[in-house]
Amino acid sequence: MAGLAACSTTTVTATVPSTATNVSPAPTAATTVARTPVTAGEQFPRAVVMVSDTELLVWVADDPGERTQGLRGVEGLPSDVDGMLFVFETPTTPVFVMEDTLVPLDLWFFDDTGALVGTHEMTPCSTEPCSRYPAPGLVRWALETPLGDRQFEVGDRLSTSG
Repeated sequence: MAGLAACSTTTVTATVPSTATNVSPAPTAATTVARTPVTAGEQFPRAVVMVSDTELLVWVADDPGERTQGLRGVEGLPSDVDGMLFVFETPTTPVFVMEDTLVPLDLWFFDDTGALVGTHEMTPCSTEPCSRYPAPGLVRWALETPLGDRQFEVGDRLSTSG
């Protein structure tokens, strides 16, 4: 069965496999996200995550509406926010599109063990058709950061424990 999941800074499609995988999420791979209160003007909860030894404070998009909204219309992240983490309930193959997104972004894909498995550099799109940025396979998390702000390597680990 295929399903649609909107995720990212734009309209996004994702296929959800009909069979469950035999791999369960690693305990430190952001299965549950610790939340901090949302301050005035912010619509997303915040969480502290680690990628390798780098601590990041991120906005969290973990439901379909939040993933659809993503960073659309955001002119820049506040100085204390490092990016946006997209959380998927089950492994999926999301495709990101930069429609209505105003800032260039790096997109980092993490599998269900928390390992970085792929990345894209994404540029804003003002006219259709917009470029599509697919996951390299099944992923549980996608992280968007301002273009060039971070340097992660394939195999780096995402976790919520530091």
